[in-house]
Amino acid sequence: MSNHYNSTIHQPDYLNGEESVERRIDDLLTRLTPKEKIGQMTQLNVDMVNINPKSNYAYLDPNRARDVIRNYHIGSFLNGFAITAEEWHEFMEQLQRINLEESRLEIPLIYGIDHIHGASYLKGATIFPHAMNLSNTFDENFARQSGCITSTEAAALGHHWNFAPVLDIGRDPRWPRFYETFGEDPLVASRMGVAYVQGLQKQQTGPYRMAATAKHFIGYSTPLSGRDRSPVHIPMQFLHEFHRPSFQAAIDAGIKSVMVNSGELNGEAVHASYDLLTHLLRHQMGFQGVVVTDWADIIKLTAIDVLGYQQQHYHHVAKDEKEATLMAINAGIDIAMTPMSVDFAIYAHELVEEGLISEKRIDESVRRILRLKFDLGLFEHPLPSLTYVHTIGSIKHRQEALQAARESIVLLENKHDVLPLPQKTGKILLVGSIANSRMALNGGWTMEWQGGNESQYPESMPTLLEAMQTSFPNSEITHLEKTGSRGSKTNKEFRRVAAEADFIFAVVGEMPYCEFVGDINDLTLDVDQIATINAVQATKRPNGIILIEGRPRVVPPNLWDAADAVLFAGLPGFEGGTALAEIISGKVNPSARLGFSYPEHASHFTTYDHKATEKSTSKWAFGHGLSYTTWEYADLKLSKNTLNRVEELTATVTVSNTGKREGRHAVLWFITDEVGRITRPVKKLAHFEKITIPAGASRKITFTIHPSKHLSYPDASGATILETGRFILHCSNLSASFDLVE
Repeated sequence: MSNHYNSTIHQPDYLNGEESVERRIDDLLTRLTPKEKIGQMTQLNVDMVNINPKSNYAYLDPNRARDVIRNYHIGSFLNGFAITAEEWHEFMEQLQRINLEESRLEIPLIYGIDHIHGASYLKGATIFPHAMNLSNTFDENFARQSGCITSTEAAALGHHWNFAPVLDIGRDPRWPRFYETFGEDPLVASRMGVAYVQGLQKQQTGPYRMAATAKHFIGYSTPLSGRDRSPVHIPMQFLHEFHRPSFQAAIDAGIKSVMVNSGELNGEAVHASYDLLTHLLRHQMGFQGVVVTDWADIIKLTAIDVLGYQQQHYHHVAKDEKEATLMAINAGIDIAMTPMSVDFAIYAHELVEEGLISEKRIDESVRRILRLKFDLGLFEHPLPSLTYVHTIGSIKHRQEALQAARESIVLLENKHDVLPLPQKTGKILLVGSIANSRMALNGGWTMEWQGGNESQYPESMPTLLEAMQTSFPNSEITHLEKTGSRGSKTNKEFRRVAAEADFIFAVVGEMPYCEFVGDINDLTLDVDQIATINAVQATKRPNGIILIEGRPRVVPPNLWDAADAVLFAGLPGFEGGTALAEIISGKVNPSARLGFSYPEHASHFTTYDHKATEKSTSKWAFGHGLSYTTWEYADLKLSKNTLNRVEELTATVTVSNTGKREGRHAVLWFITDEVGRITRPVKKLAHFEKITIPAGASRKITFTIHPSKHLSYPDASGATILETGRFILHCSNLSASFDLVE
């Protein structure tokens, strides 16, 4: 490696840190060959440079790395392993040094990784609740901290580019990536997404920073079948109103990259759509950063089953990979996550030589990629550092994750105030294998793509069983994995232990899954989980249901009815067992409210903001969540009853904590547009705020309505409609109407 990074004598402009970024890019572009430019657009999975590609571990093969860097000028690698900071440092330093030695112009690599809820491929890291849980907090500070701590713990190790946050909205509970979303509401997803992006991208640990990625642009999360990567049909007006806002908010907040929807939208494969990737994303929405494909998605434009996936995962819009490459680049792709071959680099160069792709189009993408690398400071600090390893999994960081978990777990039912359980509770029985599982609390994208195995999780992370033993030191905490079939030895043991229990929890839900591996045929909870609940309730002992799951699963209505308490834990992360036990014991007063509508039926579900012609059948509505204190709303007042398009209206309401203990509470404001030429939702969330109120105290809450922001909606082209008429403001059980006039 030369001394370009340490010398200021006779440096070319692109290596001169005193020059502007644009001047450095201009200079570097003039020096790059077409093949080198296309190499910058190519991202390989590190299996391509590992000694054993199937080891899922960081054992770099220097010769394989030199080959792809020297011959194909690869500019980016990706993927994660559950390894230590020291192992990551060694791997990333070796890979980057080889790149700088073999790269003619010493352009640093950028490394992408899926740190979805904390630095989830780093042993000892702080792991937050998944985004679905964070939506339940209605406090974007937790999303901000999740991003900030991820960057703090991982950026210095050479993890420059994080493939998060997911900004698809969770409006179909069948979809297996539901837990990766910030819930069903566009406003919540927008504010949470912006907070995450700001936390991740603004955090600087020494000279190291990390870029965020908004994914998966656009419309990915509502497939007709509920199955991952299957066809989506969304009217364009609906797309602009519900699916665009979270991406637009992240773009406006300066997010540096966007990952593309793997599926098709309205019959068009998104990776081949100029209308979506250039006209909408760049021209209408103003995105100027890097657009990256998802895994092998240029290949998937073809009809060729080259990767061994099921045939229905392919779009059949290109006759071969070369044509697919042409379509994707001309649609607006900047970086191809190829990820297991160098064919993209070969085909792209052939297409440039044949004049089918202009070098000007290639330069557009390479300019964006280089800008990202300059913005992250990679030219000045290309090598990783171990200086900041003391931050990884620190007590302070874990406390942030613990508080996020506490405020993300929803108390859905609490008949006769059976919770919290008193410390004098003699015997507490937990039933179900999930009660003693670390994997279950974390779900997918943790340690490994599909969630790793129990041995990969730190012993310091308590399961629910272990956390209950800590929270109830004077109680006998018993755990049985199964209730057994009638008359079996296991069943007899269960009946004996249950008969002596003062309280029984059926701990049910889902074990980890991710993407299409989590596809299901029925929202109803699995048969064995239903059997566990049935057996627990048949004992006639006081009982509760704890749901540890990546999406809202349904049980027969009689089982909900027979439960004295129901807790939705979702996927609360490493600190989730502790948070659950603290809520059950009363150390923590629950404050979460559902960031999605919990369906009552497996065959029918609606979101809270449905149309008037739809029937809502939610078991628990969006925003539902109980507390160990009580809340009352009074004195909803408006500053005026009419306003014009440029005026503001201020609403106030008094929220009182009428219980006996301090509580955290999310105040939600909704607006109904009574008449619209495009049919309007029955109501839409317009504002939310999380507050703390001591027992017996009250607080006046204010919300200012701006017509262009809160009373408008888009048409099918994305243009804003702001109509005069009657609107209704809702806050808890109170409402007030006002008129927008000319």
